[in-house]
Amino acid sequence: MAAQEEWSVSCRDLAGRKRDVTVFISSGRVVVVAPPGEAAVLEPLDVGRLRAALRDTVVAMGHKSRR
Repeated sequence: MAAQEEWSVSCRDLAGRKRDVTVFISSGRVVVVAPPGEAAVLEPLDVGRLRAALRDTVVAMGHKSRR
């Protein structure tokens, strides 16, 4: 089973529309993509999900470097 390569966290923009923050690995670096041209507004639970996505990304990077 392949490791997950991309994580998505639900959020809202400043106008209250549903959006996503995406976290992925590119060239051995962690990339965080916020809604285009928007600020990501996160509820406390969503902040925990973002933290988990960042942690999982770093763990996945570690698994790749051991291969």
